[in-house]
Amino acid sequence: MSDNIVQFTDATFDEQVLQSDMPVLIDFWAVWCGPCRMVAPVMEELADDYAGKVKVGKLDVDNNQQSAMNFGVRSIPTILLFKDGDVVDSVIGAVPKKNLVNMIEKHL
Repeated sequence: MSDNIVQFTDATFDEQVLQSDMPVLIDFWAVWCGPCRMVAPVMEELADDYAGKVKVGKLDVDNNQQSAMNFGVRSIPTILLFKDGDVVDSVIGAVPKKNLVNMIEKHL
């Protein structure tokens, strides 16, 4: 796994996401989710590509249900982009890297 991927939890969500001074891209996922495994390498590439510009990480919905519920995550993978503590963009399902790059670039 990329050293730039952040593992978010319910306990760290406010500090690491909502109070972040840079945009935050979060993959809401679970170990048993096949499409989540397809997205994982893309998230790692994005974490490396945008190091220092965007905080990229994952949140395991099985172990951190409160954060998933707070943001209405009902299907996984759900990828949310936060800026200044608010969700500014989202995508549900496994999508190509270029879709996520376009999403990030719109908000930088």
